[in-house]
Amino acid sequence: MRERMIELPWAVRQKVATLGEEGLWWVEGLGELIEVLEQEWDMSVGKCLAGGSEAYVAEARMGDGSEAILKLAMPEMVGNTVFENEVQTFAVADGHGYARLIRHDLTRRAMLLERLGTPLMDLGYATNTQIEIICTTLKAAWTHRPPASLLQTGTGVAEALANFITTLWEELGRPVSKRAYHKVLSFARSREAAFDPQSAVLVHGDAHSGNILQDLSQPQPAFKFIDPDGFVAEPAYDLSIPMREWCDELLADPVSLGRERCDYLSHLTGVDPQGIWEWGFIQSMSHGLFLLKVGQVQAGRKVLQVAEAWARV
Repeated sequence: MRERMIELPWAVRQKVATLGEEGLWWVEGLGELIEVLEQEWDMSVGKCLAGGSEAYVAEARMGDGSEAILKLAMPEMVGNTVFENEVQTFAVADGHGYARLIRHDLTRRAMLLERLGTPLMDLGYATNTQIEIICTTLKAAWTHRPPASLLQTGTGVAEALANFITTLWEELGRPVSKRAYHKVLSFARSREAAFDPQSAVLVHGDAHSGNILQDLSQPQPAFKFIDPDGFVAEPAYDLSIPMREWCDELLADPVSLGRERCDYLSHLTGVDPQGIWEWGFIQSMSHGLFLLKVGQVQAGRKVLQVAEAWARV
């Protein structure tokens, strides 16, 4: 086999470096793995694509001339999407609201997806237009799952987020008030209790404008999601991501503008606004603390400023 030069995007190199020897082994084996998959999956792998931080992603051309995307996930680490959940989400969705899964190999942590177009965040649309597109695509993607599903549930996610927030709140020197901290724990308990397996759906879990791309197969403008976390929860969870995004636009009047966005999301989807508000607060707290943790201090403080104002409602 010919030696293949592997160039990883900066974000991938930064994250894989935290894996130590395991990360080094993964990087060193990428070239050989690509060569093997090219033969087994009848494809030719092209240039690496930037955008994500948890995988090697590259263009691929199939033997029949069609285009695809190859994704090779790095080894599991805390904070990473669970690869099996991502594959199951794509498989269950079967192309409805999500990129179509062409091939996958759980052992090699590899998947082949249909080629999509430009991310929504790069198309220059106004915020409300982006929210409308995200909501329309989510409604097409929300699929009911049976109670016996092996995916994590909204109950477990609420508990995990509460623990994550508690850990970072202490570790970072309590950067938000006790009022905000206790309110987020109260909301987490509320969302745990609200979980109903009969009405829960398969949620994306990280439905922001960088994870939704143009669907090139449609004559009219349409979009599909990539990079799902994939778990079973109330639809309100997915709407918590638009609640925490575009934070700068909320800073002028966080409460009234936050309520306005919450009501708009509810209007577009028919989802109960209280669930959207509570999950939105939980997401804003966890995301803001995470940004502080990874050194994005200015961005983190802005998100937490909004959350602090919401805590006074």
